[in-house]
Amino acid sequence: MIKISDSVLILAIYAFLNGMVMFFYVQDKIAAQKNAWRTPKSRLLFFALFGPFGACAAMHLLRHKTWQLKFYLVPVFAILHIVLFIWFLMYA
Repeated sequence: MIKISDSVLILAIYAFLNGMVMFFYVQDKIAAQKNAWRTPKSRLLFFALFGPFGACAAMHLLRHKTWQLKFYLVPVFAILHIVLFIWFLMYA
């Protein structure tokens, strides 16, 4: 069984990770507007696998990468995280 302090630490790390992913998406949007070096799509999707809520928030707030078919995976990643979180609460 996980202690309360452990779960708070895990949630803090998870929130930080999602914040970092959001930061990467914001940086890519700024680079797109300035016609500068861009973060590769595969790297953004890889980041979204670990921080889908930050990626979803950035995509919708900035309207960035929302039309590209590959990035429809980001909400799928978010649903996967929700399912894993529920499973973890039920069985861990």
